[in-house]
Amino acid sequence: MQEKEPVVGPGLLLALQRRGAATLHEQLEQALRDQVRGDRLAPGTRLPSSRALAAELGISRGVVLEAYAQLTAEGYLTASQGASTRVALLAGGERERPPVAATSLGARLAHDFDPTLPDLASFPRADWVRALRNAARDAPLRAFGHRDPRGEPALRNALMAYLGRARGAAPEPEHTIVCAGFTQGFAILCRTLRARGIDRIAVEAPGYGPHRLIAEAAGLEPIDVAGDEYGLVVDELVESGCEVVVVTPAHQFPTGVVLSSERRAALLEWAEDEDTLIVEDDYDSELRYDRDAVGALQGLAPERVAHIGSVSKRLAPGLRLGWVLAPSWLSGALTYEKAVADGGTQVLEQLALAEMIERGDLDRHLRRMRLRYRTRRAALLDALADRLPFARPGGIAAGVFVPVMLPALDELALAAAGVGVQVVEGADAGSTMLALGFANLSERAIADGIAAIAAAATPAPGA
Repeated sequence: MQEKEPVVGPGLLLALQRRGAATLHEQLEQALRDQVRGDRLAPGTRLPSSRALAAELGISRGVVLEAYAQLTAEGYLTASQGASTRVALLAGGERERPPVAATSLGARLAHDFDPTLPDLASFPRADWVRALRNAARDAPLRAFGHRDPRGEPALRNALMAYLGRARGAAPEPEHTIVCAGFTQGFAILCRTLRARGIDRIAVEAPGYGPHRLIAEAAGLEPIDVAGDEYGLVVDELVESGCEVVVVTPAHQFPTGVVLSSERRAALLEWAEDEDTLIVEDDYDSELRYDRDAVGALQGLAPERVAHIGSVSKRLAPGLRLGWVLAPSWLSGALTYEKAVADGGTQVLEQLALAEMIERGDLDRHLRRMRLRYRTRRAALLDALADRLPFARPGGIAAGVFVPVMLPALDELALAAAGVGVQVVEGADAGSTMLALGFANLSERAIADGIAAIAAAATPAPGA
C-alpha cells in the first residue's frame, strides 16, 4: 500500500499576539520557521492553503501570503504555480543555522545593529535563481570564454536605463565598468589615480572607514574634510589642495545628512574650475522613505564625477556586484586596472542582474523593502523615545541606519550586553554617536536591542 504524503491541516497550533511587539506576518513567519527547524514540520509536508490558514487564525489572507513568500525566499518552503506550498527538502536533512556573530570580547551578539546590512532574509531568492537559470540556459557559448573586462554589454545597457531612470545619472555603456562591489570599484579607481600622479584624496570626516583604508592601500594619503548639517564643507576642501574627493552626497555616512543644493553647486564648481574629480559613493540612494532621493551628481557633470554603486544595499552585499560610471578620460585606464585585477566579473551573475533589472524584479524588490524599512525605522525611533529618551536621533528618513547621539557610553558594557553597534569616531567630547542599523532586525529584535542598550547606557567613568 502506498504511503500517504504528510499533510498539515489548518490546525498548526500557532498562537499570534495581535498586540505583540512583532507584526502578525513576522510572528507567523517565526512560528513556522521554528516548527521547520525543530522538525515538527517534516521536509515535504504540504501546508494549508493561505485561505484555510487565514480562516483558522482569524487573520487576513495577505498576512499568510506574505509569510509564505518570505519563508520561500529563505529556503524553508517551496511553492510553484498551481501546486501546494510545502516544507523544503534540504540535503541530508540538515538545516543551515544562522551564524552567531561575536564582538572583539567574544560575547554572543543577541542584537546586531549593523549599519551596513540590508534585510538579508528578504533577498529575492526565487527571482535570482530564475535569472541565473535563464542565464545559464540562454547565454551564448562565447559568454563562457574571455570577456570584455568592462562587463557584459547586457548589464551595462540595463544599468544605463535603470540608473538614468532611478538616479538621474547619465551613464554611457562604453564608459561603465562592472566590478565586484564598491570596494573593488573604488580600489581600481584609487590605483588608477595613483598611477596618474595623484598622491592625496579628500575624505569626509566623520566618514565611511573603508574609504580611508582602500585609498591608503592604493598609496593615496587620505585628507580629512569636515562636514556639518549641510554636508561636506566645500571651503575646507578647497583649502586642502586635494585634486580628488570621495563623498556620499545623497545620504552621508554616518551622519545621515544630504548634501545641500548650495554645497552640491559649490562642489561641482570646484571640480570644474580646478579640473578635479569627485568620487560619488551612491550606496543606498533608492532607499528614501519621505520623498524621492536627490539625483546623482554624475548626472549633472559626467566628466567630473566617477559614480560608484553596487547591489549591496539594493539586494545583498554577498553578490559582489557593482559598477563605476567613469568620465570618458578615465574609462580606458580603469578598464586596464580591472583587467589586471581579475580579468572581469562573473558572467552569469551579470546576466542574471541584467534580467532582474529588465523584468522589473529589482524595482519590485526595492518597493517592498522601502515599505518594510520604513516600518523598522519607525520601530527604532519609537524604541529610542521609550527606552532612551535622552538620545538624539539624526539624519533623514533613508537608508538602513539611524545615527544616534548619546551621552558617553561604556563600550565594554555594550559588548557584555550582547549588543552589536558601530560607534562613530569623532563625536563631540563627552558624547557617543552610534550608527544603528535597523534593516536586518525585526521590530521585536529592535525593541529588545534598544532595551539592552538602555540597560548598558551608564556614563563612562569621568563623563
